[in-house]
Amino acid sequence: MSVEPSKTVAARINSALGDVAATVADPTVAVAVVDQAQRVLYVTGMKVGTTTVTLTDARGVTRDVPVLVEYAAGTVADQIGLRVTGNPASTQYLREAIAQAVSSAATLRSGATVGVVPETIPVHGDLNVDDRTEVDVQVQLNGNGYLPVTGVTHVIVENVALPAIQPARLLVSDYPERLTANGVLFTARLDRSQAQRFLYYHYNPGNEPARRILLKAVNTSNAPATVQLIEGDAGPGVNEMEVGHLSTKRFLVRSARNEGRVVTIAPGTTANLVDHLLPPQNVLSSILQLRLVTGDPLQLALVAQDALAPLDQSIDQTQLLAGGAPHARGVYPVPTFYFNTDYDVDGDDLDIPIGQLPLPNLRQGEALSGDYGVEQVVEVVIDNMTRGPKAIALYANPRGGRATGTFIIDGTLVQAHALPAFSRFKIWQETIKPGTFRRIRIVTMPEGGSSYPLRLTFAQDDGSIAPGAPGSPVY
Repeated sequence: MSVEPSKTVAARINSALGDVAATVADPTVAVAVVDQAQRVLYVTGMKVGTTTVTLTDARGVTRDVPVLVEYAAGTVADQIGLRVTGNPASTQYLREAIAQAVSSAATLRSGATVGVVPETIPVHGDLNVDDRTEVDVQVQLNGNGYLPVTGVTHVIVENVALPAIQPARLLVSDYPERLTANGVLFTARLDRSQAQRFLYYHYNPGNEPARRILLKAVNTSNAPATVQLIEGDAGPGVNEMEVGHLSTKRFLVRSARNEGRVVTIAPGTTANLVDHLLPPQNVLSSILQLRLVTGDPLQLALVAQDALAPLDQSIDQTQLLAGGAPHARGVYPVPTFYFNTDYDVDGDDLDIPIGQLPLPNLRQGEALSGDYGVEQVVEVVIDNMTRGPKAIALYANPRGGRATGTFIIDGTLVQAHALPAFSRFKIWQETIKPGTFRRIRIVTMPEGGSSYPLRLTFAQDDGSIAPGAPGSPVY
């Protein structure tokens, strides 16, 4: 039998004759009482530990009952509300957002963990704007030295009508990239005049303790504040290229769908918009888009702390962590590059550089080389004024080193495994009819962990392997 201190559990007694006596080996750990009429054993926990209750009936037949007294790993929230955005909010995103919300709503003891499997959440379709749905989510809490807890959280999900976020600037936290201490990594102010994109990318070396990264939003006013945020988070993971790729892919897909969360921060409180675990020898990354919808300006702080430290511990925002090789940390003026041009099928190849133009830092610090976190929107009109059809292709050509890639081409997600430096692989191909033109739109972003710049080239099809075909790194 398992019981918490100061709580009581019951067990049925079967096959006993006459009255049953209960003797506790260590009554400082637990006490036992038998209800003779109902044949029920009640055990109350006194302190953490183990003991044995020996039951003896009128025949002298005995049964030893092991008793474990421990605290429960935590408590599961009964019901929560979740507001999302999306045109519509996809089933996959809803499951991930619900799992995150349910996990955050659980109350955990130090060292305990919460388990929610997104694939088991009963969401069976996309959620349109202004619609709502309700689901029951199975939750399990575990921890070494704690009693496991299984429960259900009822979640009411509402898709709120909000326009797409158009950020005015890019915030980057990549310094110190290697964490050797806890503290504040980045601070900023979020007000209603400017939405912002925020990229963070950090690594926890193997000789360091387990950490977590928190993005704190401090509301010092006497009115609530509402924040809309779109997240492309990835990690923790040991493969920095994979983490950078997943973060970029999730952000570009969710941004295209306007999939995000709407969070209300009560007056005079601090909310953790992000809670990202970072074990040793792991890297994590996230690209966020943040907009203050209502309320007074908020102070944002990205914080590194011990994994088991309280989530609400106070922080000193006046001192930023430093150390190690210089990397980008600051505010950059251009969150999106736009390329609008024409390509003549009989003309020269068209090269479009991605991640080649370093951005100046509006704060003191490094320029942003590689344009990581900068969205690249390419719109090209392909003209074929010849008398015959022309097979045209778009090639990806890494120029700095091995690089993964994510491209949304006319609404279709195209991805590339790590491409060798100076290789050239097709990511799109099409035959343009004579006397016509074709307008194409590509959205991409340099990916953390990869070596940019990368060149996109429009050229006549050279007959090389098609994207998605066996042997192609493009899928």
